[in-house]
Amino acid sequence: MKIVILDALTFGETLLSGFFKLGDVDIFQTTLSEQTQDRIAHADVIVTNKVVITEAHISNTPTLKLICVAATGMNNVDLEAAKKMGVEVKNVSGYSTDSVIQHTFSMLFYLMGHSRYYDEYVKNGSYSKSQIFTDISHPFFEIKGKRWGIIGLGTIGRGVASIATAFGAEVCYYSTSGKNSTKDYLNVELEQLLKTSHIISIHAPLNEKTLNLLDYEQLLTCRDGAVVLNLGRGGIVNEDAIARIVDEKNIYFGLDVLKKEPMEQNHPLLNVKNRDNLYITPHIAWASVEARERLIESVVQNIKSFIMKQTTSQN
Repeated sequence: MKIVILDALTFGETLLSGFFKLGDVDIFQTTLSEQTQDRIAHADVIVTNKVVITEAHISNTPTLKLICVAATGMNNVDLEAAKKMGVEVKNVSGYSTDSVIQHTFSMLFYLMGHSRYYDEYVKNGSYSKSQIFTDISHPFFEIKGKRWGIIGLGTIGRGVASIATAFGAEVCYYSTSGKNSTKDYLNVELEQLLKTSHIISIHAPLNEKTLNLLDYEQLLTCRDGAVVLNLGRGGIVNEDAIARIVDEKNIYFGLDVLKKEPMEQNHPLLNVKNRDNLYITPHIAWASVEARERLIESVVQNIKSFIMKQTTSQN
């Protein structure tokens, strides 16, 4: 069994030893599109996180039996071509739920508590020169009693809702698919959610319904001092609109996902004036140590299950 891992760098220092028990393994830290075909030429199994696998790759790799996507989304694999050519495609779901939920609150606390300002206030020597024991020049607020609007009430959205409720927030939600409904939280239209929520967090997939769901006009309706967090997908919130409105209105933005990743060098968000109201992390919400370990364990298990099924069908 020839296993080729195409972008191991995305797993960090997570141990990959489980793969070596399954066959002959080639590990590449990163793979450019022009390198993909040569590297998978004799593969039985491909493991990819973000490397794109096209119809041409599949048709030109006659040994290929299984593509393991080390993620939940499978938009980087031509699924129709794989099905047509009898190649199985397996993904992993649920491994990063707790990690994303935790990062949601990490981003909120950083912005709401003005962590950057207070950390610098101490480290630059200002606190040691203070005439009083504290500094409350940047007011911050409690979650309790605030309205938290959630866009996308899937597994992650429900997890965030549960913890927000424990903090004493009033939770409402907008279902981007129109399919999620629950009596546990108030279901509202998007317009109402934006106008009334103190905190807004996005946990929805990117599709034709959610592309630019929050554009300049929608963001303009948010209340003064609102915190908007996108931990769903880049493209749900128009980034050009964020770059404009963050310098026009008192709104805080926390982004873990961008439309194009890695971030473009000349991205308008790098040139905003009101930088304290903007917190961007490089798509790390999914990537706690534990989440990456669960991810790799699940990919290994997917390969084991495939091998077992193949063995059974041959006997």
